[in-house]
Amino acid sequence: MNEKVDILAVGAHPDDIELMCAGTLIKMVQQGFRVGMVSLTAGERGTRGTKEIRTREFENAARIIGANDHMIGGLADGRLENHEENRLEVIKIVRRFKPEFLFIPHWKARHPDHEACSHLVRNSAYYAGLKMIDTDQPPHRPKHIAYYMELYDFEPSFIVDISETFDQKLASIRAHESQFWNPDNPSGREEQTFISSPEFFESITIKARYWGQKIGVKYGEPFYMREPLGIADASVLLQQPSRL
Repeated sequence: MNEKVDILAVGAHPDDIELMCAGTLIKMVQQGFRVGMVSLTAGERGTRGTKEIRTREFENAARIIGANDHMIGGLADGRLENHEENRLEVIKIVRRFKPEFLFIPHWKARHPDHEACSHLVRNSAYYAGLKMIDTDQPPHRPKHIAYYMELYDFEPSFIVDISETFDQKLASIRAHESQFWNPDNPSGREEQTFISSPEFFESITIKARYWGQKIGVKYGEPFYMREPLGIADASVLLQQPSRL
C-alpha cells in the first residue's frame, strides 16, 4: 500500500511486535490512526519455522491487528548490526512509512538482534531527517520514539490500558503457529524453544495483568521514552483512576 502511517512499530523478528505492543496498536487502529508494522528480518535463522512460514504468519498477524501496511525489511536474521549499510535500509523504511511515532524494542534485551534493532532504528530515524542522505525519497524524521518492554523490566514512562484489545493481541500472537504453544496444535514434534512452552504463553497474560494492575485496569502494556512527552490537554490527568 505504501502510504503514510501515524504509528510505525518495528521489530527484529516477525513475532516481536505482536508480543510486546500489539494491544496498543490494535487500540490505535480502533481509534482511527494509521498503523504500520515492520519486521526487519524474516526470522530465517530461528529454530522453528522457515522464512516462508514466518512471513505468512506475520501477514496473518498484521491482518488481525488491522495494520494499514506491513513489510519484512529483508535484513539478515542473526546478523542484525547497527552499521551504515543497515542504517541506509532502515532510513528507506522510515521515509517510506513517514510515521510521527515509532515503537521499537528497548535496548536492554535478551536477544542480540533485539538490542541491535533498538540502536539501529533509533539512529536511522534521526538520519532519515537529513536531506543530504540520498535515497530518492524526501527526508522524514519521526517526532517520538517509545520503547516496548521485552524480557527485562524497566520503569515505564507510560502504560497503555489494553483490557479491551488483549484477546485480539493474543490472537495476533497465535497467528505465529510455528513459534508458540497452542493447546489445539502443540507442535510437539518440533524442537522446543524458550518461547514455545505453555509456561511462556501463560506469562504473556501474567505480565499484562501485572502492568494493568499498576494503572488500575485489567491488562496493560508498558513503554519507556527517553524524552518527556508533553500533554496538550491537561484534562486527561483528571481522567486517570485513583492510585492512592
